[in-house]
Amino acid sequence: MKNLFTLFAAAFLSAAVLCPLQAQNYDQIMKELSSLKNYNSDMQHTYDMLMKKIDDVLWYEKVGDIAYVDKVYITGEPKARQGSPTSRGYNNPYKFWNYVFIPKSVDPGKKYPLIVFPHSGVHADMSTYYAHIIRELIAQEYIVVATEYRGSTGYGSGTYRAIDYGGLENADVKAGRDYMIENYSIVDKDRVGIMGWSHGGMITLMNLFEYPDAYKCGYAGVPVSDLISRMGIATDSYRDLFSANYHLGATVSENVKEYKKRSPAWNTHKLKTPLLVYSTTNDDDVDVLEVEHLIKGLKADGKKFEYKIFENGAGGHAFDRVDTKEATDIRFTVYKFLEKYLKPNKPFKSASDLRKAAYRFN
Repeated sequence: MKNLFTLFAAAFLSAAVLCPLQAQNYDQIMKELSSLKNYNSDMQHTYDMLMKKIDDVLWYEKVGDIAYVDKVYITGEPKARQGSPTSRGYNNPYKFWNYVFIPKSVDPGKKYPLIVFPHSGVHADMSTYYAHIIRELIAQEYIVVATEYRGSTGYGSGTYRAIDYGGLENADVKAGRDYMIENYSIVDKDRVGIMGWSHGGMITLMNLFEYPDAYKCGYAGVPVSDLISRMGIATDSYRDLFSANYHLGATVSENVKEYKKRSPAWNTHKLKTPLLVYSTTNDDDVDVLEVEHLIKGLKADGKKFEYKIFENGAGGHAFDRVDTKEATDIRFTVYKFLEKYLKPNKPFKSASDLRKAAYRFN
């Protein structure tokens, strides 16, 4: 889509240069370019919405044989940035979607542990990229809720621009957790865990820090941990996602305090819940130095937790999410950690059992 806009812009400017007598004035040209840019953005959101609908259908194909799949619409905290206090709908609760996966093997008269599963990506969504992992969780008889928190893609520009990275998105995920406990009698409120990777790992950490009584344990894989150092490594286009006027509205140098407040590495003193953290030295997205800062902070605050930094894990940022046997073996250790605190009805006895659950064969 960006290439399309570039071609439109180049063609427009070329026409203006080649035909000066017929060219519009500068202000009009800029107005037309702005219009093209907005059109390009609208087309991107339309594309994302279409892809979301297609992927929603794929969920039934990929996990529908073992799970009931649903999508529920709930409310959370009002938007972080709103219009005039006198405008219609001011301070209304924010609305967002949540995926619900329930094992078809459940007994309505019994209770089951819940996994809260925040997806990864700054502007992304809960896609079938995670289908095999959901299958692994369902096979152990975990119920899963995956919140499409504010800023997610596939729901139009309104949801996209409501992003509040490191802020109210954490409350959205907690609201998804609360919804499940309040509305599903089969969910055991005393056996709730949270797990996620990358941005989802960051949300996992922030939920454990901000709502310690809501979870029995958590797993954070390659978690975004320090936004200040992250912005120093990131590209300009990535930094622009945060300094956009509808988001934080400032760079790190303009508001260090705000970026610090939203960074797990600067909130480690709040940890009270059992935690497992994994990272790898060759992560090409969340540099290992971020996770090292988190680990040092937790140790400095005297917190008890488990962690491992893998050496050049195959797959880099996705080293324990890809479909290799090595990644399967690593996820088995994650599930054994969760098992200690959540006690699923059908825990895996081996990595081979895990692989069969995810891929039907081993």
